[in-house]
Amino acid sequence: MTDGRIENVIIIGGGPAGYTAALYAARADLDPLVIEGMTFGGQLMITSDVENYPGFAEGIMGPALMLEFRSQAERFGAEFITDDVTRVDFSERPFRVWVGDDEYLAETVIVSTGATARQLGLPSEQAMQGKGVTYCAVCDAAFYREKEVIVVGGGDSAMEEALFLTKFATKVTIVHRREDFRAANIMIDRARAHEKIEFVTNAVVDEVTGGDKMNGVVLRDTRTDETWELPADGLFVAIGHDPNTQLFLDQLDHNEAGYLLTAPHSTETNIPGVFAVGDVQDSVYRQAVTAAGTGCMGALDAERYLAEREGHLMAAESAPRS
Repeated sequence: MTDGRIENVIIIGGGPAGYTAALYAARADLDPLVIEGMTFGGQLMITSDVENYPGFAEGIMGPALMLEFRSQAERFGAEFITDDVTRVDFSERPFRVWVGDDEYLAETVIVSTGATARQLGLPSEQAMQGKGVTYCAVCDAAFYREKEVIVVGGGDSAMEEALFLTKFATKVTIVHRREDFRAANIMIDRARAHEKIEFVTNAVVDEVTGGDKMNGVVLRDTRTDETWELPADGLFVAIGHDPNTQLFLDQLDHNEAGYLLTAPHSTETNIPGVFAVGDVQDSVYRQAVTAAGTGCMGALDAERYLAEREGHLMAAESAPRS
């Protein structure tokens, strides 16, 4: 149990959205407490070069960018706990947030736990992250100009990634474990019609090969178990994302995929005083810059909420008693 102090704002999660919310909240003298999680920094911690974040003309490494975000928030007074939230209770005020047996109280909470890209689950995939294996074409396609790449997946996201990659790569091979695709027919037709895109169906990636850099994959036929090597400079895994919302699903409104729902033109959830920012509520854009933008919005929304709440309390206290 903590000392019973009630925080103005607790930020749960430490990626671009959470750190930006912390920066804005700190500069507004809200003294935010950031429980950033053990895997702080979000998906940029498994990204090598970041060339599409404004202000870094020469690019910057993903982990370095996140450390810059964190340091800037810390400079203005944000406090950090590098641990995982294990339980929350938004049913009464102040809101209650637990890290193990330690309980923290807050007038407002900003949820910024992000989303996790689904992975193939291969040791070689993990070893090649940042060396050719990636999970975002918009983020990394420019690194594969005039190179050959593979996209794994069968949904709309995989088709979109493949089509986007054709702007840079000389050849894009879509690998899918079945002959049937989950993607809309119009997306499949566009991909099949593109001269740079080839399809390999009824196949899965068994291994990613290479040393300092990826140089190909080992594919396995799902019908015959036959294996063969396919040379490639990059592997884009496009099999979906999972929002990190397990802690909140019984209290906050969400869609079928688990993404938290917020009010139009706001980051507020169905519970006043609880806000959701970044990829935890964005299944469309999933960019560091858009996550940071919603982090700013969340902090401003929390600040306004606190000001309005304080105003109502002061008005109630000063009202004449009958």
